[in-house]
Amino acid sequence: MSAKTLRTVVEVSSGGLVVSSSNPSQVALISHRNRGGGKDWVIPKGHVEGSESLEQTAVREVAEETGIACEVVAKLGEINYSFSVGRKRIKKTVHHFLLRQLGGELSADNDPTGEVLDVQWFEINELDNVLGHANEKLIATKAKGLMN
Repeated sequence: MSAKTLRTVVEVSSGGLVVSSSNPSQVALISHRNRGGGKDWVIPKGHVEGSESLEQTAVREVAEETGIACEVVAKLGEINYSFSVGRKRIKKTVHHFLLRQLGGELSADNDPTGEVLDVQWFEINELDNVLGHANEKLIATKAKGLMN
């Protein structure tokens, strides 16, 4: 393998926007460090584990990263992108769902990876100004349409 050849790895993740049970105009976001070392607000998500369905992964990841127990309401769509890490080219697909809070309290304390810096409720109308990635803003716009 030459120094310029990258090995391609395919990854699948799932997550979503969970709607607050006490304020249905709010959704939970997490913040984490971006590749540049700054802080971004993003939709909670993570890798599919074992034989989990995309929906099961979304519910588990949102619970781990936000402390909120939830259920799937609707699929919002998927995002595809690629990036490089060392000699690997990662081709990633992230599936997003609209979720409804069933219980729990907002907390980043159960994040097994320690990547979540903060978790917070945001008004759905604010997400264009808050989310760190344009493709996630499109997912939030679709969620907003389903919430109205």
